[in-house]
Amino acid sequence: MKNLSVKHEYFVKVILLSVIFLFILLEIILALTPPVARDVLIHHLAVPKLWLIHGGFYEIPWAGFSYYPMNLSLLYLVPLYFGNDIIPNLIHLSFGVGTAGLLYVYLNRKSGQLAGLLAALIFISLPTILRTATTAYVDVGLVFFTTLSVLAYVYWRDAEYKSHGWLLVSAIAMGLALGTKYSALPAWFFLTLAVVFIYAKETGRQWPALRFGLIFFFVSLIVFSPWLVKNAMLTGNPLYPLFKSVFGSYGINSMGDYSPISGDVGRGMFKMREILYGDNFLETLLIPFRFFLQGQDHNPRYFDGVLNPVLIFIAPFAFISKKIKMEKLLFLSFAVFFILLAFFMDQHRIRYILPAVPFVIILTVLGFVNLFNWIMDRQKPLQTFCLVAFVFVLTGMIGFNGVYAKNYFVKIAPVDYILKNESRDQFIARHDGSYPAVRYINKHTPEHSRIRLILLAGRGYHLDRRYDDDASFGMEVIRNFVTLSSDEAAFQKYLRSLNCTHFLMRYDLFQQFLADNYSPEKLNKLSVQLAKNVMIIYQDGYYAVLQLKHK
Repeated sequence: MKNLSVKHEYFVKVILLSVIFLFILLEIILALTPPVARDVLIHHLAVPKLWLIHGGFYEIPWAGFSYYPMNLSLLYLVPLYFGNDIIPNLIHLSFGVGTAGLLYVYLNRKSGQLAGLLAALIFISLPTILRTATTAYVDVGLVFFTTLSVLAYVYWRDAEYKSHGWLLVSAIAMGLALGTKYSALPAWFFLTLAVVFIYAKETGRQWPALRFGLIFFFVSLIVFSPWLVKNAMLTGNPLYPLFKSVFGSYGINSMGDYSPISGDVGRGMFKMREILYGDNFLETLLIPFRFFLQGQDHNPRYFDGVLNPVLIFIAPFAFISKKIKMEKLLFLSFAVFFILLAFFMDQHRIRYILPAVPFVIILTVLGFVNLFNWIMDRQKPLQTFCLVAFVFVLTGMIGFNGVYAKNYFVKIAPVDYILKNESRDQFIARHDGSYPAVRYINKHTPEHSRIRLILLAGRGYHLDRRYDDDASFGMEVIRNFVTLSSDEAAFQKYLRSLNCTHFLMRYDLFQQFLADNYSPEKLNKLSVQLAKNVMIIYQDGYYAVLQLKHK
């Protein structure tokens, strides 16, 4: 940065490093808590634990997400085998710290150490990264691998396409990203084309460009291929549950049977947003910008996540300078491609655009650098005024992230657990209302018990028993209960077909579902059959455990 004295630069570095370490420390504390996040309880730790309970890998047809690539879940399997479910949080957090490191290394080379530290700080403190990286999700792992892939490609280009090791690193990293989450498929497509197009444009050699593109594509494919082979053997569809219209569903009826990259534009995105959330045409059209401006946690209307508004306003200033123009265009194209792809999906979630975020941050930091250099070329008092505004915007940006971090920390409240003033059971029960019922099952049912989840949305991780669910989250089971309740023999036969000893259900929703959909006469018949065939052995007002009498 222009005209910044050594003393001032050192002072700023100390501040940036201190704040980075403060955020990392806060995230480590958050990560030292038991799993309570929804997708962890349904998928990322639940499936590996089911493998362990069953004594090895087995197919779970009712869970569509069990067919997704699971590179990180395999990592999580190791500590789970030894009975530790805290280490998976730290594994995922390490990918967040690693991505911050990648941004630092790149911008340190291009614009100096201050730019690198600022990028690392923005990334590690970003609300959606802080929330996601501190749990055993996979999204930040995906971000790490896609960022590594793109930046390794940039290093290969910087070396005038002579250090082919960087191309190999890029391809392997992309293959690992594909093996982490299907959301990497668009990145793979984009970067394969970029390798061919940019090489041909800059060298004028088309056949070598195609050859390098094919090398990138097939090396990534080889790294990704174990998951494709597994799915092809199990379902006939290597990308199951994607592209079922091409490969067929092969009779599998599973829950979680969707993917963020599948889209559902046939329903009409604008119409669906209007029906679900009351968004008008303009509000829906502006969603790519609203991702940055209106995000809210746990609110699907506002994309279930929080970014930072400053990113969208400062990033365009990266193009004031013509320095590293091609790289900036690459980053911009990659980010826009990913964000627009997320826009055309039926579900708009900030986590679906996360691979774009590191490149928006790079452009934002380069924008800050350009603005600072422009300010330092002005004359006083304009320079002073602009410099105050610059500092205000920058500190406001980090302050926004800091306020979110403080509020999230208070919400999770990990300190009492870490200091052992709160037990593991108390911590989990505070965040997961079904846990007391789950704990009852773990303590008071035989080890060979098999649990059927009803209206639990698949949240079974904390169960130490085998369990099953279905695509309707149990609603189809309830419908069959009502339909067969007029025939005792048929009702009992259906109960046996479920191959379970107990039901774990959200009892208040069960009763509400029945009241909303069936007549008192049918409910009376169902009540008679339930009284004959099951008994409630636990109930707390919201959740209940039912044991089958005939098994």
